[in-house]
This record gives sequence, C-alpha cells and structure tokens, in this order.
Amino acid sequence: MGFYERAARPVLFRLGGGDAETAHEWTLRRLAALSGRPAVLAALRRRYAVAAPRTVFGVRFPNPVGLAAGVDKNGVALPGWPALGFGFVEVGTVTRHAQPGNDRPRLFRLPASEAVINRMGFNNEGAAALADRLAGLTLPLRGAGGRPVPLGVSLGKSKVTPLDEAAGDYVASLKALRGFADYVAVNVSSPNTPGLRSLQDRSQLAEILAELAANAHGVPILVKIAPDLTEPAIAEVLEVCVEHGIAGVIATNTTLGRDGLAPSDAATAAEAGGLSGRPLTARAREVVSFVRRESQLPVIGVGGVLDADDAARLFDAGASLVQLYTGFIYRGPALVRAIARAARDAAVGNKTLEDAT
Repeated sequence: MGFYERAARPVLFRLGGGDAETAHEWTLRRLAALSGRPAVLAALRRRYAVAAPRTVFGVRFPNPVGLAAGVDKNGVALPGWPALGFGFVEVGTVTRHAQPGNDRPRLFRLPASEAVINRMGFNNEGAAALADRLAGLTLPLRGAGGRPVPLGVSLGKSKVTPLDEAAGDYVASLKALRGFADYVAVNVSSPNTPGLRSLQDRSQLAEILAELAANAHGVPILVKIAPDLTEPAIAEVLEVCVEHGIAGVIATNTTLGRDGLAPSDAATAAEAGGLSGRPLTARAREVVSFVRRESQLPVIGVGGVLDADDAARLFDAGASLVQLYTGFIYRGPALVRAIARAARDAAVGNKTLEDAT
C-alpha cells in the first residue's frame, strides 16, 4: 500500500462528510492550482511519468494510460494530469449547451467493492466555455509546438435537445472544439441522460456519425459504447462505425447492472446511476475482446482497471490504450505509473523476442 492509499485517500474520503463529489471538486482545485507551479509539476513528472510510446489511429501517445472522461469535464486541471503520469487526457463529457446536471448527491463510493456509482447527468459549462479555456492555456497547443500529451474531447447530447435533433447538437460541439482535439469521443452510452442510449441504435447512430465525419476536418472520431449491449447490438454498432470511417471504439461506459458488489455496499447499490470499478472488470474485457474479434477498429479499454494486471488483460484482449477513472480514485497516481511501466517492459520483451527469432 503506497502513500496515496495509506495517507491521502483516507483524508479525501472524509472531505465533505464523505461526499464523493466534494472530494472530486477539492482535488480538481488543488491540481488546477499546480498549473502555476512548474517546478512542482516537473518534480511530479520525474516521479510518475513513464515513457512507453505507441501510435494509435494516427496519434502518438507517450504512454498508453489515459484519464477517462468524467474526471476533468471542463478541462480545469489540464497541466496537472501529465505530471501524474497520464499519457493522454480526455475532457468532458461536454455538451453544446451548458447544463447543471442532476441534483446532488449524485456520486457515491462503494469502497468494499472498489466501485463508484454516478448519475452526474453531463454537468458541464458547455462547448463554447471549454473552447475558450483551451484557447487560453499557457501550454502550447498541439498544432503550435505540441502539448505534453494528446487531448481527447468527449461529446454528449444536451439534455434540452430532442433526440431527433441530436446530430446537430453533436456537430455544434464538434465545430467549437475540433481545433483543440487530438481525437473526439462520441458518448451515446451514458445511462444518466434520458434516451441517450437509444442513440446507439443503427439509424440514429448512423445519422450522428455521418454528420460528425463530414465535419471532423481530419480529427479522429471514436464511439464510446455501453457494457450492457448484447453482442449482436455491439456488432451492429461496429458495422455503422466502419461504414462511416470511424477511427476507433471506447469500451466501455458505466453499467446499469449491480452484479459483483459486496454485501456491505448493498444500501449504496440501490442508488440510481451508472456503476464503475471492480465489478465491471470482466465485462469490459469481454467487450474489448468481442470488438477486436469482430472488427479491425482500435479500442481504448476502460472499466474496472484497479491494478497493472487488469490493464495487461485488457491489452491482451485487444485494447491499444486504457483509461482510468475509478481505479485512479482508489489507487492514485501510482497506478498510472505501474501500468505504464508494465506496458513499457512488455514492449521491450516483445521486441527482444522478435529480435531473437
């Protein structure tokens, strides 16, 4: 057990009387404050950053461990994440229109299960506000010297937008943010916006992806899918993705299921929302494996990564990259470093084997 789990996590988990969102906001504020302290960021990078480069859908990643969407929705702490070892960062989910999300409390820890339930509801400041923030970063943008790590932007549908107008809503956000993104993720799989998951159906998804592809201006488009889809439904999503030149898939979002939870977490398990963390480990791996069997699309694996072995199994299942959310909450930056080191060592071992043969 490292310093984070032994000392920092207990303090964070007590903030706000144990309210998970209070701890989340406190952490973002502290990490954002580090943007003005380059010496501290440099020291953190020396401790946590590990080089294990790979290129996926035309983008070069310094290592394959990313921060998942939902952690830094509005991009307030972007300089801090690479210092904690992340090889890429995905901001959002952001919507065309600013929205407050669902009522609080809306974020719950299930510590015995190493899990989280959220029903945030795409709370964010809106696409225009995120674009303004990205434009004002003191760090150079990728097109003007290169960011420390690639930036992904997760797009969702505004709650006020009718489902039959979803394509235009996504495109408006894309136009505001495509100039800042190394890739764009299309979130049609969150369980916390009414009707959103219906956009994974063939006809609606095809309309959205056709419009986004026509307006991407070369930015890779990825689709994030739900773990609750059946294999035939996933296969149909993949067919639509291939038809519209989509660059990859993110597997998976949170689940509405409640399997695999510890008895002591039963009361919290009754909360509405999407479940993430350890109970999703096996299902995320199954979905990644299915996607790779059924298509040649690159996959970002996310869901239930709590240690380096979980990540290694996702890579073995066919993931090119992995993302962390709940695992980072429970394990801290040492988890990022451990996964990147294991990926680096595996790459060196594979190269040695290739040379020997």
